[in-house]
Amino acid sequence: MNLLAFNTLPEETAWTELFNCCGSTEWADLMMEHFPFASEKQLVDLSAKIWYEKCNEVDWCESFTHHPKIGDVKSLTEKFAGKEQAGVAVATSETIEALAKANSGYEDKNGFIFIVCATGKSATEMLALLNDRLKNTAEEELHIAMGEQQKISIIRFKKMLPDSDFSFLKVSQITTHVLDTSTGIPGKDISIRLQALRNNVWQTIAQGITNGDGRIPDLLPQEKNLKPDTYKMVFDTGSYYSNTKTFYPKVEIIFSTFDETHYHVPLLVNPFGYSTYRGS
Repeated sequence: MNLLAFNTLPEETAWTELFNCCGSTEWADLMMEHFPFASEKQLVDLSAKIWYEKCNEVDWCESFTHHPKIGDVKSLTEKFAGKEQAGVAVATSETIEALAKANSGYEDKNGFIFIVCATGKSATEMLALLNDRLKNTAEEELHIAMGEQQKISIIRFKKMLPDSDFSFLKVSQITTHVLDTSTGIPGKDISIRLQALRNNVWQTIAQGITNGDGRIPDLLPQEKNLKPDTYKMVFDTGSYYSNTKTFYPKVEIIFSTFDETHYHVPLLVNPFGYSTYRGS
């Protein structure tokens, strides 16, 4: 189905298709106020605008309940065998058990299940990210989770409209990569937080784990632009150098954005020094 065919669906059917992409009643209702959609870009841009500016905590939490609950080994294995979680299905039983335990602890702490766009992430990356996000406040996790839901919604748009053109989608507005200059290889499995200053307190708004290339290409949802402001990226270099003495257990890079263009914030690091610059 392409967008043209989608636009000919009965409104009730179109609403259900949208709700299957993001399980928020308010979000689907507000999206349908713009049905039929002029283009795939309008569909994606509206989805983000409504999600971030028109919906609230009740709507976000409603959408989380429409993800399969993963609190035990059986359901966790079934969930991560799905297409959206490709790569986690090969996890060892020990990793699956650790994920199940951490997921239960996460829900007990925050009041909603762990939401993450798992596409392309290994079981090890998932477990590391989950354990790291357990350190966040419930408020931080709510905003991180809503960002992850928006990433998932875009993936589901593509599945809903496989014959449509989504080539306009760009990478995350904020990206990063880490190079370990002491070894000359990418810094893999490093936890990175993107933070914004709210009420004079730095709060995490997005979080990820560097992949095998030392990169996090999807820190923010596609087509989601941050307002021009000052932000901070926090690199957990201490855990990365856990078997080596390091002078910098944490690297914090504060930077400013000026517009909606792409900002790449790389880190060149070794146990006793680091440097950064605005990349491309």
